Parts: sequence; C-alpha cells; structure tokens
Amino acid sequence: MARIKGGLNAKKKHNRVLKLAKGYRGARSKQYRIAKQSVMRALASSYAGRKERKRQFRRLWIARINAAARLNGLSYSKFMYGLKLAEIDINRKMLAEMAVNDPEGFTTLADIAKDKIA
Repeated sequence: MARIKGGLNAKKKHNRVLKLAKGYRGARSKQYRIAKQSVMRALASSYAGRKERKRQFRRLWIARINAAARLNGLSYSKFMYGLKLAEIDINRKMLAEMAVNDPEGFTTLADIAKDKIA
C-alpha cells in the first residue's frame, strides 16, 4: 500500500487556526504554535464572556430599578417584596425599561408596592 503523507491535513488545520488569529499582534497571528494558544484562550474567554454578559445586564437592571424606587421612597428590596405581595409578576428587564422610559407607570407600581407592604 502506498504511503500517504499528512501534510495537507496539517496545513488545513494550521490555516484554520491562523485564520481565527487574524488581527492578533506579532507572532500570535503568524506562528501556528503561538496562534493556537492565543485562539484557545480567546475562545475560552468569549464563552465566559457570553455568560458574564447576562450577569452584567441583570446588575444594570437592578441598579436602574433601585434608583427609580428610591425616587419613590422605597428601597429595591422593599419594592420587589411589595410587588411580590401584590402578585405583580414583571421581570427586571421590563421594570428597568419602565423606570427609564415610563416614570409614571413605575410610580404606579411603587405606590401599589407601598400599599401592600404597609
């Protein structure tokens, strides 16, 4: 049986990694071994970043709700507790949107939450 050399497959593998490393600085975009390490790290970081983004948005929403709730004389935790007692089930994303774009509607919710707590 004839011998088959693996050069073509290795070249394809190298080019795939180097394509991902395009735009990296210096040897990170030119040399396969260094580019492979950089790409592996970048892919791991991008995976972690997709999870982190969700956490950051939740923190932003809570900060906005807290600021709006305090303008209405409530803390964030008391506001959320009041909504829970009133059986108003609105997620934080929508509450934050209301806090920014619909202050009157948010004030209505805050008043409902105050009445349920008191």
